[in-house]
Amino acid sequence: MKNLVLAYSGGLDTSYCTKYLSKEKGFQVHAVSVNTGGFSEAELTEMEKKALLLGASSFKAIDAIDGFYNKVVKYLIFGNVLKNNTYPLSVSAERIIQAMEIVLYAKKIGAQYIAHGSTGAGNDQVRFDMIFQIIAPEIEIITPIRDMTLSREEEITYLQENGIDFSWEKAKYSINKGLWGTSVGGEETLGSAKALPSSAYPSQLEDSEPKEISLGFEKGELVSLDGVVKDPISNIQELSEIASRFAIGRDIHVGDTIIGIKGRVGFEAAAPLLIIKAHHLLEKHTLSKWQQYQKEQLGTFYGMLLHEGNYMDEVMRNIEAFLSDTQKNVSGEVFLTLHPYRFELNGIHSKFDLMNASFGHYGETNKAWTGEDAKGFIKMLSTPAKISNQISGKHA
Repeated sequence: MKNLVLAYSGGLDTSYCTKYLSKEKGFQVHAVSVNTGGFSEAELTEMEKKALLLGASSFKAIDAIDGFYNKVVKYLIFGNVLKNNTYPLSVSAERIIQAMEIVLYAKKIGAQYIAHGSTGAGNDQVRFDMIFQIIAPEIEIITPIRDMTLSREEEITYLQENGIDFSWEKAKYSINKGLWGTSVGGEETLGSAKALPSSAYPSQLEDSEPKEISLGFEKGELVSLDGVVKDPISNIQELSEIASRFAIGRDIHVGDTIIGIKGRVGFEAAAPLLIIKAHHLLEKHTLSKWQQYQKEQLGTFYGMLLHEGNYMDEVMRNIEAFLSDTQKNVSGEVFLTLHPYRFELNGIHSKFDLMNASFGHYGETNKAWTGEDAKGFIKMLSTPAKISNQISGKHA
């Protein structure tokens, strides 16, 4: 038998692939879904039912939430990663872990082929193919939608002709949900001028009275919410439920796709934005200015490489080691206030707070130097500019 593992989401494209590859190409299709925080048990059960009805020989649901957090999300927090200072890499980060889990499963069962339903016009084809080729270059990659440039209508017609008449009515907005946020695509995001309507976002405003919360960090990881200690994943999920009721975390990301064109996508990421901003504030109090500077450079670089599918490059492990080392003193509590559609960072408490040093208070008092010391310091600090100005005469 020609064993093939299919990255299966249950949508139109992967449904077509399941039927086409099993019926027309004679593959024994093993449909695999990787859960990175976006599927409930009921949804996975329904996906299995449909996959088997479409002709799949088996269905496998892989729970990869822990792996997603420990291999990716943790470092996105350490690096305060926001693509173009906006997007927390909600979906692009997930695709890397999904691709890794799928190809490892293919190797485990000895499959000779692996397939996905990506088109030739998006980023996911690059992310999937790169991971597959790097981990298992011996496995052939098959992509019917991309190779045959199929339209949505052609896929639906084929399925209907083969007795598959699921509801393929296209939703007005495409929603991709995961642990680290939800992407929202629609007609408005295909152009540059329009905003997504409020109704397009999965969470609607439910709470309007301000709510104070605290986030506790230990070596950069979110370990408590309002003083209650839990594991980071549980805290992220609980924080998302609380903050989503305020409709926090909505925005539209505009960026460069891997394939070279500009792209625009809406997203809702209440917990990621709160965590990253709170974590960043704590770092401002507990890290030196040069630590913060280097982290900003490497965090941006890490996010860019991750977004473009380069997770397997060894430089990523180097950056992760650096980011982890910077978190040794990033521990403490951050205090926030939630409001409809926005939040405030109020302050922090940490035993590593560098403002607690006994040298003085900025703009008020100094205890470690005299006025004459300050005059001498300023005089020496200005010397290079004095020399330059004397030679060039530009500011004479």
